[in-house]
Amino acid sequence: MATRVFVSFDYDNDARLKDLLIGQAKNPGSPFEVQDWSVKTARPGWRTDAKNRIARSSQVVVLCGRHMGTASGVNVEIELAREAGKPYFLLAGYDNSTRPTAAAGDKLYKWTWENLKILIAGGR
Repeated sequence: MATRVFVSFDYDNDARLKDLLIGQAKNPGSPFEVQDWSVKTARPGWRTDAKNRIARSSQVVVLCGRHMGTASGVNVEIELAREAGKPYFLLAGYDNSTRPTAAAGDKLYKWTWENLKILIAGGR
């Protein structure tokens, strides 16, 4: 059975990265599946929704782009993952990707198919 992941990303700047990850999840033998629970607008109750969605996932993939310093929702989702005890990792969408401020000291992994499979399996 594939691992269910929650994807955290900068909706305004990096929605294409999420689409690419969903495409990889559809590869034959992919070790993960993505539940697409993205919400474009911050609406009342979105934090509760994100918390519940993260709780239903096995881990969180944080797709890092070039503007993570302004991605406040990503910071909230990382904190929610920590509170829920869900493992997460940062995946670089570009060569010049930056880290979200909530994960400033965390390792930023290069996005390759092999790395992704290793990270999903817990190799960090």
